[in-house]
Amino acid sequence: MLQPTLTSWVILAGGQASRMGGKDKGLIALNNKPLIEYVIDRLTPQTSNILINANRNQDDYQQYGPVFGDHFQNFPGPMGGIHAGLLHASTDWVGFVPCDCPRINEDLVERFCRAVTDETDILVAHDGDHQQPVFTLYHKRVLPKLTAFLERGDRKIILLYKECHTQYVDFSDSPDCFVNLNTPEELTQFGQLES
Repeated sequence: MLQPTLTSWVILAGGQASRMGGKDKGLIALNNKPLIEYVIDRLTPQTSNILINANRNQDDYQQYGPVFGDHFQNFPGPMGGIHAGLLHASTDWVGFVPCDCPRINEDLVERFCRAVTDETDILVAHDGDHQQPVFTLYHKRVLPKLTAFLERGDRKIILLYKECHTQYVDFSDSPDCFVNLNTPEELTQFGQLES
């Protein structure tokens, strides 16, 4: 099994949050606490190597750990954050989670590490019905393929998966860990929205 200490984990907070009215999702409060803090609280017992990908409000995110922006400036979505994470992390294995999922599994890192094989390039969480492409673990050897992928203007992650040895990690016993909060309505339904 890959040891969790040999992984880095990047919280993806670099999006435009268009469905959230452009507000930086990681910094939006849910029950008086920024969303990113829920993610950090879940990740911290699992890993000591947490990084943050953010393209705005980087000074605000600095209080939570090292922050870096996308290398590609045209907002290629989560793939831009994954690319930047692979560039910035010091470990060969780099995991990614979104900033807007407050229920991340308490054994997420361990599950991913247990699933690594010698052939693995990319691991992707699967909730039993759907793949969850922003809950993922990449080996740095994918970086040249991902760079070429983004330079071509590709955005369909499934195409990259086909270029790499991609495997899925079973989270069918805990699909609620993937609940993400994309709109003010979802935040309100999930808990008390603070502005």
